[in-house]
Amino acid sequence: MENKTSFYEFERIADRKRIDFIADFLKSALPANASILDVGCGNGVISRHLGRFGFNVTGIDVSEKAIEKANALNQFSNVKFMTKSAEQLVAEGSRYDAIICSEVLEHLNNPDALLEVLERSLTSKGKLIITVPNGKGPRESIITKPVLKLRNKNNRVWNLIVKSKKLLGYSGTTVQSDADNLDHIQFFSKKDIQQLSSKHNLKIIRFGKANFIEDVFPFSFFAKRIKFLQVLDCKIADWLPYYFTGGFFFVCEKNDHYKTEAIKYNENSLLSIK
Repeated sequence: MENKTSFYEFERIADRKRIDFIADFLKSALPANASILDVGCGNGVISRHLGRFGFNVTGIDVSEKAIEKANALNQFSNVKFMTKSAEQLVAEGSRYDAIICSEVLEHLNNPDALLEVLERSLTSKGKLIITVPNGKGPRESIITKPVLKLRNKNNRVWNLIVKSKKLLGYSGTTVQSDADNLDHIQFFSKKDIQQLSSKHNLKIIRFGKANFIEDVFPFSFFAKRIKFLQVLDCKIADWLPYYFTGGFFFVCEKNDHYKTEAIKYNENSLLSIK
C-alpha cells in the first residue's frame, strides 16, 4: 500500500489540510467519475491529487508556463490541463459537478466577475469550493499588507527584504504556482465571501479554517523546519474563533430556493421573493 504521505505534493501541513478539506468533501458528495474544474490550477497540484480518486478533472490557467509544467508532471489519464479562461469554458457550454477555486480570488481585480462565471458553469446540483486567506488574519495583517506598502514606497528597503528572505530560504513562489506575480489584491473577511456567494445565487453549506501563525515570521522560520509545529498550529486554528485564523475554506451550492422564487416572480408579478 502506498504511504499516504506520498500522496501529497504539498509539503506544508496547512496546504495538506486545505487539499484534504477539498478531497474529503468531494469523495463524500460525488461519484468517483464526477467532472471537476480546477480554476487557476497553476502547476496542477490539486488537480492531480483529485485525479487519484477517479475524478475527471480539468485544470485551467491563463498562464502557459503553469500549464506546461502541469502537463509535464501529470501521470493521470483522467486529468487534463488547458491554457484557457473560465469565461471561455462557459462560452463553450461546459458544465461541472464541482468547481475548485483555491487561493485564486485574492489575486483578482474583479473576483465578482469570476464568481458569476463559475456559478453558471455548475450543474444544477454542482458544488463550488472556495479557499482564500483571511484578509484580516495574522499573516495578511502582520506580513502581507505592510510588506506590500513598503515595497511600493521604498525600493531600497524592499530590496534588502528580498535578499534577506532568499538567505533564509524563502523563494517567493509556492508548490501550487510559479507565477511571476502572486500579489494579494483582495483581503476577504468571512462576511465578504458570504455576501459574494449570496449575490451569485450560492449558499455556503460547509466551512473550514486553515492555520494560525505558522506562516508569520519569525514563527515561520521555525515551523518550516519542524513539521510538528505546523501540525499543532493547524489544530490550534480549529479551536480558535474564525477571525484569528489564516485562511478560510468554503463549500457552496446553488440556492434553489432563491432560483425557484425568482422564477415565480417573473411568471407572476403579484408573487414576491421571500
